[in-house]
Amino acid sequence: MDHDELSDLLDLHEHPGHLLRRAQQISVSIFHDELQGALTPVQYALLRTLAARPGIDQVTLAGLVAIDTSTGASVCARLEEKGLLERKVIPHNRRQRALTITPAGSQLLKHLDPAVHRLRERLLAPLTDDEQRQFMTLLNKLVLENNEQSRAPLARPDAA
Repeated sequence: MDHDELSDLLDLHEHPGHLLRRAQQISVSIFHDELQGALTPVQYALLRTLAARPGIDQVTLAGLVAIDTSTGASVCARLEEKGLLERKVIPHNRRQRALTITPAGSQLLKHLDPAVHRLRERLLAPLTDDEQRQFMTLLNKLVLENNEQSRAPLARPDAA
């Protein structure tokens, strides 16, 4: 490795992890700007996933959103306090809770749809349409191919 290659490795802007962290910061900032504090990104992800899969348990929901189960349980408890989801003990497995989104939760998601659309548009605005498609394809590949490296791997929906 020559000196120029080593210098490139020392430049933070050549490290994918640094750039991914910055992209996450930007995404969260735009998220809060558009959703005006209605939900956190994790709360939104849980509610959106639950809306598509009513009745699943907390462990499955956490896996589908790729968060650890203790975080999933505490976020679900907060969403329940807000009246956005209901948790009920599963009779055949009293340690798990089945989740359903409430009418208020469904209404909130519907209300947030335009803001979520603007979030996506704003985040991807610097890219052309073709670049946006390519970026999303590559980002999905990066995340899926490195899934097992995560502290909370994504549970594949077909496996859940």
